Amino acid sequence: QVQVVESGGGSVQAGGSLRLSCAATGDVYSILAMGWHRQEPGKERELVADISMGGNTKYADSVKGRFTVSVSGGNTKNTVTLQMDNLAPADTAVYYCHADLGAWGLFWGQGTQVTVSA
Repeated sequence: QVQVVESGGGSVQAGGSLRLSCAATGDVYSILAMGWHRQEPGKERELVADISMGGNTKYADSVKGRFTVSVSGGNTKNTVTLQMDNLAPADTAVYYCHADLGAWGLFWGQGTQVTVSA
């Protein structure tokens, strides 16, 4: 198992930038991928960005060209960062970090609020 803890988030005006970080501890050598989802009130959680330990990335169409996901941590690669630029009010949501261990499960952080004002 792993534990996932997010940091970052907050409030910003449209056009601004924020950076989210997420650190995994525990059985980090079993992590296949890490990334971020987001959820607005009353809506389903949606994938924002994902990166495999091999460096392959996936992005939601709505964030392509504005958000960048990266992984770091040396040999363990246990930290994932989401750089969010040119933010828009539609990006307002609770952002959740995930660590994917494949058959061993998907682990989530507690969530961090991102609010973008017009």
